[in-house]
Amino acid sequence: MKRVYDFLKEAGTYYLATDDNGQPRVRPFGTIDVFDGGLCFQTGLSKKVAQELLANPAFEISAMRGGEWIRLSGKAVLDDRREARVHMLEEYPSLKAMYDPDDGNTAVFRIENATATICSFSAPPVEIAF
Repeated sequence: MKRVYDFLKEAGTYYLATDDNGQPRVRPFGTIDVFDGGLCFQTGLSKKVAQELLANPAFEISAMRGGEWIRLSGKAVLDDRREARVHMLEEYPSLKAMYDPDDGNTAVFRIENATATICSFSAPPVEIAF
């Protein structure tokens, strides 16, 4: 999991794909955090992406870093603990202008049943499950 976290953190921007009633939706994201032993990302509950994940937690993430790319798939499970929201906002202080741990909107999704593949043109793929 640490290797996946490091990859996404260094990439800065990754692309999260969700299902919107059979229509794929892809959006840029930038939050990635390790909290309570799990890999997490943040969004707002009022956003369509959150509603899509609540309806169907299956997702994929893709990102590039240098000459490598990653594909990560799994289930995004809402972690509704205040501690998760506080931790995320401490990791990304710029979000505090838009979110608060007690606003009823801040959502932290924990990545579960995940498989990541790190690829390049010069090395065999590396698969990581967590």
